[in-house]
Amino acid sequence: MGLLRKEGDRTQCLSEQQFYQLREGAMVIEKDGYGEKVLHLPDSSFLKLFRQRHFFSISRIFPYSLRFIRNTIQLSERGIPTVTVKGYYRIPSIRRTAVQYQPLPGETLRKVFLSIDKPEEQTGLLQRVAHFVALLHRKGVYFRSLHMGNILVQPDGELGLIDIADMRCYRHSLSESFRLRNFRHMARYRSDAELLLKNSLFSATYASLTDLEADKIDHVMETTKSR
Repeated sequence: MGLLRKEGDRTQCLSEQQFYQLREGAMVIEKDGYGEKVLHLPDSSFLKLFRQRHFFSISRIFPYSLRFIRNTIQLSERGIPTVTVKGYYRIPSIRRTAVQYQPLPGETLRKVFLSIDKPEEQTGLLQRVAHFVALLHRKGVYFRSLHMGNILVQPDGELGLIDIADMRCYRHSLSESFRLRNFRHMARYRSDAELLLKNSLFSATYASLTDLEADKIDHVMETTKSR
């Protein structure tokens, strides 16, 4: 928490003019009905914008932007590769806070799987994913947005996490109920679920590393996929 306070203390307040100078030449990656959410800046970094909620919202006390920074710190402490924060901003004129970060190099797991033709390569990658998820759970990482689009395969083959705003890190390993809930998250996309369920390789590898039975994992993902 001390590190998080230091990040908050280093907040830079941007005027409207300074904000538009920062985003000049940026590509809009994501937006919604409230406006821009993620910008790709000319220096190759990203700017993630967080809307300030209702005055009485908990996010006024602990903004989502600070949660994002907290998650990068806690993942780094656990040796899990993720994005690197470059700056933290308040932008009162547009009622936003923002985090500027350097992305991880690599491709999403989903994209990598689609590019693999050889069954043995797909098998090897599935086993690595199972090892990675088991590592996350053992280190107390509960990532609600855990799916193949948010797991990155780096150029050296190491796996990392992106889009980490919706996450909690605990000091203890995750309980069985939390782990099964996390497998439901992984099976929300049907194509992901079908790949993870193929030959029960993913669940069998995970089960060999933990005390959770493969049948329970397959059942949860199969049930979620069928909805």
